[in-house]
Amino acid sequence: MSVNPDRFLSDLHTLRQFGASGIGKGVVRPAYSKPDIEAREWLRGRMEEVGLTTHYDPMGNLFGLAEGTSLLLGSHSDSQPEGGWLDGSLGVIAALEVARASREAGGPPISVVSFQDEEGRFGVTTGSTVWSGGLNLEQADELTDRDGVTLAEARGTMAHLIGDWVDADRFTGFIEMHIEQGPWLDQAGEAIGVVSDIVGIRDMRITFDGQQNHAGTTPMHLRRDAFQGLAEFNALINERFRNVVTPQTVWTIGHVSLHPDAHSIVPGKTVFSMQWRDGDADRLRRMEEIIRATAQEVSEARELGLEIGPMLGLEPVTMDENLRTALKLSAELVVPGRWREMPSGALHDATNVARLMPVAMLFVPSIDGISHAFEEDTDERDLVAGLQVLAGAVASLQGQN
Repeated sequence: MSVNPDRFLSDLHTLRQFGASGIGKGVVRPAYSKPDIEAREWLRGRMEEVGLTTHYDPMGNLFGLAEGTSLLLGSHSDSQPEGGWLDGSLGVIAALEVARASREAGGPPISVVSFQDEEGRFGVTTGSTVWSGGLNLEQADELTDRDGVTLAEARGTMAHLIGDWVDADRFTGFIEMHIEQGPWLDQAGEAIGVVSDIVGIRDMRITFDGQQNHAGTTPMHLRRDAFQGLAEFNALINERFRNVVTPQTVWTIGHVSLHPDAHSIVPGKTVFSMQWRDGDADRLRRMEEIIRATAQEVSEARELGLEIGPMLGLEPVTMDENLRTALKLSAELVVPGRWREMPSGALHDATNVARLMPVAMLFVPSIDGISHAFEEDTDERDLVAGLQVLAGAVASLQGQN
């Protein structure tokens, strides 16, 4: 098959216009927002032009289905609240171009997917988690975003589009192309990363309840300051993880909400996110034990109420050897000596899809390692190289059949 780089790049830039931020190439296209749904409807039209049968499942995952059994390619098209133009979108548009090129060449059938809410407005890779059976729809519908909107309410905005579930048995495997979202390929001047495995992730919300009071008249020794509880928790966690983690382990308190969030009031309540990632499931478990024990210790010492919300997460996943080999061989043909095998520290829909079928991933560089930001970008030559590697791998895999 022969992919068309100009057509591929044109589609990629067109998709960027849905929710364009006006700042660089950034996009604001959160799951179930108006720009997100408009983008999916545009994608549906492009899939139909390729000759694919389009279908939205109950989560809003958009499939472009080839006839019979096929390989599935794709990623997601929703964005972070302040996102880049390539995160997820690259994999969807690359899949579309490979499906189109294969059809034009009389090649094997290729199906395409854009999963919904990969960026976690309501959880962790929510659309593919529900589709793959990691969470049932009734439970997922109770999830809320940071503004208190439920997933059930958000799904309602697509009620006129959605249908039944797509049977995963119609797919022989899944390959997801993505930007690296890290610095390693860019710093090394390499063009392709073939993913060896994807780390596991854990994510929970922790609440400390103290006593709201006057900031000027309440003595320090009498305060039940919820924020001071968070500050102590953070310091203790960093120290207690020291002999448990590796240089590849990461943990983040990324969202903090204070109540009443005022200059002259001792905070009476803080709610914060706690997320940690590692490639070893046992290490993830040990970190959870430390987090829970430390939160309990702080709450007792500072006389704070404690609530720990449900823990969301995904297990570490190793990529399928056959699919990964096809990507490695294709990378050596397209960019000889300028590719590497590497783990993924970011989470992807492929983690969930691995419950149902063999999966693999390939990366292209992120300039300066930047992602989840308006500044996110990749040299177009690297984008095209990634497309060619994907197409070559797909062609070789179908040649095995």
